Amino acid sequence: MPALWLGARGQTPHQQRMLTPSQTEGPFYPVEFPKDSDYDLLRNGSRPPYASGHPAWVEGTVTDIAGQPVAGAQVEIWQCDEQGHYHHPGDGDRADAGFQGFGRVTVDADGRYRFHTIRPVPYSGRTPHIHVKVKLGRRELLTTQLYVAGDPGNARDGIWRGLDEMARAAVTMPFTPGPDGLQARFPIVVRA
Repeated sequence: MPALWLGARGQTPHQQRMLTPSQTEGPFYPVEFPKDSDYDLLRNGSRPPYASGHPAWVEGTVTDIAGQPVAGAQVEIWQCDEQGHYHHPGDGDRADAGFQGFGRVTVDADGRYRFHTIRPVPYSGRTPHIHVKVKLGRRELLTTQLYVAGDPGNARDGIWRGLDEMARAAVTMPFTPGPDGLQARFPIVVRA
């Protein structure tokens, strides 16, 4: 049977994806980047590994609206320690020195990134979240927050509640048990 050629009109165009919603940077973005700012927030320099909290792997991809990897993009995350404190003078620099609190990675050729951290915890006035920033060279492409699906604090959090249902779904992910800790997949879509 001969092949049927439908031409350009018969082919499915690339489906555009929803951009990951932008969120506030918050007051605790690092004033000074730590010397150790790699993917593993549970190991801060030569200190013993951070043993508090629930270890978690946060991973995903950074793609553009057409689904293409954003080559060279850097992903940064920052969050509080298990006691709800940040490495930041605005929070009194009270975070546990064993917790790195900030990490930065460059995505691979497929746009993938991965961090080893803890499941985020609540602190005064906020539901559990991890801050995320995506940069390409000197350009900031996105600042957002990753939330924990099913956390009861979400409904009381003004920043989370300020999103519509589709935007909430894009930044609220389950932290599920895996072979080496909790796992959360957070795909990020940016306008590159």
